[in-house]
Order: sequence, then C-alpha cells, then structure tokens
Amino acid sequence: MSTPRTPAAPGKRHTRHTTTSPAERAVTYGILALFALIALTPVAGILSTALSSQSSLDTGFSLPKSLNWGNFADAWTRGHFGTYLVSSVVVAVAVVALTTVLATLAAYAFGTMRFPGSNALFYLFVVGLTLPQEAVIVPLYFDLRHWGLTNTYWGLILPQTAQSLAFGVFWMRTYFRNTPRSLLEAARIDGATHWTALTRILLPMGRPAFATLTVIVFMWTWNEFLMALVMVSDEAHRTVPLGLAFFQGQHSSDTALLAAAAVLIALPVVVVYLLLQRRFIQGMLTGATKE
Repeated sequence: MSTPRTPAAPGKRHTRHTTTSPAERAVTYGILALFALIALTPVAGILSTALSSQSSLDTGFSLPKSLNWGNFADAWTRGHFGTYLVSSVVVAVAVVALTTVLATLAAYAFGTMRFPGSNALFYLFVVGLTLPQEAVIVPLYFDLRHWGLTNTYWGLILPQTAQSLAFGVFWMRTYFRNTPRSLLEAARIDGATHWTALTRILLPMGRPAFATLTVIVFMWTWNEFLMALVMVSDEAHRTVPLGLAFFQGQHSSDTALLAAAAVLIALPVVVVYLLLQRRFIQGMLTGATKE
C-alpha cells in the first residue's frame, strides 16, 4: 500500500539547482578558446598577408613589419571591384527582398492555414532543398537564354530567388507554426485580417527569425559563383566572386594583392552579420528552449 504524497505548499515548487564547478567552467572556456583560436587563425593569416609587401612574402612568411594599406587600393583599382561591387549589391538586395517577402507570405499560409493540398505543396517546396545546383544549371541557362535574360541582372536574381525560397519557406513556416494559436485566435476575434495579423503581430514578434533569414540569404547570394559564371559573360554584370576569379588569373603570383582583394569581397558579409548579430543568434536559438 503506497503512502500518499504530501502536496507542495501553494506558491512553492520543488526545483533542482545545478551548479557548475570552477574546474568545469575552466574546461568549458578552454575548449571554447581553442575552437575560437582555430577559427580565427585563417582570418589572421589572410589579414597579415593582405597587409604585407610582396617582397617580404617572397622571402618567407612573417608578420608584416609595416602595414601596407596600399594593397587594398591597388586591388580595388586593378580589379575593377567598384563595378563588380555594384552588381553584387543590386543582385543581393533584390534576391533578399524578393525571397523574404515571398517566403514570409507562403510560410504564413503553410503555418497558419489549412487548405486542400497544403502539406503536399509544402513538401514540394522542401524538395528544392535537395536539388543540387549543378543538376539544373544547364537547362536553366538555355531557358534564360531563350527569354533573353542572360547577361542581365534578372538572369541572376530570378534563379537565386527560386533557390533561396525553399529554405525561406521552410524556415519561416517553422516560426509561424510555433506561434501560440491563442494569439491568432484573439486577433481574429478582434476583427484582424490575415494581413493585419501577419504585419502587426507575427512579424514584429518574429524579428530574430526574419533577421536570420536575411543574413543567410544575403550570404548565399553574395558568395554565389557558379550561377554568375554560367549566366554572365560581360564585365558589366560580373559579381565580386566572379571578378575575384578573373583577378586571380591575372595576378596569380601577387599573393598580397589577392589577399587584399579577398578581404574586400568578404567585408560586406561581415558588416551585415555584425549589424544583425543579436537578432541572428536569437533566431538560430528560437525553439531550442521551451518556457
């Protein structure tokens, strides 16, 4: 015969407090410092090379005795990266804008509405995550050439938007499905339309998820190389990764100049990440813990 359990006093909960010993914290911080060192060593190496003179690199790798900031100016001028940067900004901004808007609208429908064929249509979007770009690039080129879209910005914007939509719909649908149903029901009782619920309730609450999607799509678009290589042949529409490939072919022996060009190309992605860092981390951690 079991003994009845005595109920806890009102307002009190039995909680288990876990403490971390100083040794465990030291080991944790040591592991984090080790992986941070491993991750930052290539960054330090490329920055050191970009700020060195080519003559010092020819004699052997060493820390630069003086900072040669002129390498960045030479790389910018010789590589025509000003033109390539404009092309990359146009393509990246357009792709991010189209992807975030279309993915948010589609994900809202898949995450909050129930209609015939919704699951099948969503899984059709998910299939896009499994298709390798190399499998569709050749037929895509002939289709875009037929419509006269090669060597244009649209020849880069439309395919990359379609590629990013699969992940965007999947990502935002996860956020919308985790939104409390009572919140949407209360909004509808108050007379809010779907557009009002999306723009005034869900999106302000989902800024971390939205910022994470923005950073990821921007990074993918900015670093895209194969699409630009196939769809663009004129210099006026080259993006910076494609411009760097041509620049490397012309200055393959000038390591310092190549390193400076690589830093210039990577800098916009770093700036965007730093501006949205807090929202990005919050979005990545959304759903990792439960209240």
